[in-house]
Amino acid sequence: MSLSRALRRRSSRRSTSGRTVLLTAVALASAMTLTACGDGDDGGKPSGSAGGNYVAGPSGISTVARADRKEAPKLDGETVAGQTLDTTTLKGKVVVLNVWGSWCPPCRAEAPYFAKVSKEMADGGKDVTFVGLNTRDNSKQNAAAFEETYGITYPSLYDPDGKLMLRFPKGTLNPQAIPSTIVLDKEGRIAARALVALNEEQLRSMIDPLLAEK
Repeated sequence: MSLSRALRRRSSRRSTSGRTVLLTAVALASAMTLTACGDGDDGGKPSGSAGGNYVAGPSGISTVARADRKEAPKLDGETVAGQTLDTTTLKGKVVVLNVWGSWCPPCRAEAPYFAKVSKEMADGGKDVTFVGLNTRDNSKQNAAAFEETYGITYPSLYDPDGKLMLRFPKGTLNPQAIPSTIVLDKEGRIAARALVALNEEQLRSMIDPLLAEK
């Protein structure tokens, strides 16, 4: 075999190997994107150094004992529909805060469950209110179209820069991924959090225990 032919075969093998590595990396990145559009730094696990005093269950839902709950920050501003909203006025009800973006595949996966559960609880007169926190959408039109597509009837604060998410204090169950769901007890304290897309059963499991509290 000539030297030039050997070099061409070696170059071809390297090119094929490079393409294989690249395709593997792309597939891995895609899988991660479908799992969560934005990852946090603790994966939902207890963080003693940050002062977290909560338990992460096998479903990826973290909960805080009633005596250890921290006050949720004030979340206020303009909604996707152009109204004003202040979450501190919702005390006395269980509040479900869902962080979402119209560009996020897991958000689209969980949206029908949020639409269904929120409607059923409203129709049933439950002391629950849902509030969305729309982030990283560069226009309200995209967010509004998402709400219409999935039948979301509760309000969502429009937070394109994610500034409202930063109001949650360190050491609490703060939103660290998109989607994130945080549930507040009737006293306005952070009681539960999920950093993954939720199904109906998981969503109800975060709400029902707080409704039962006296």
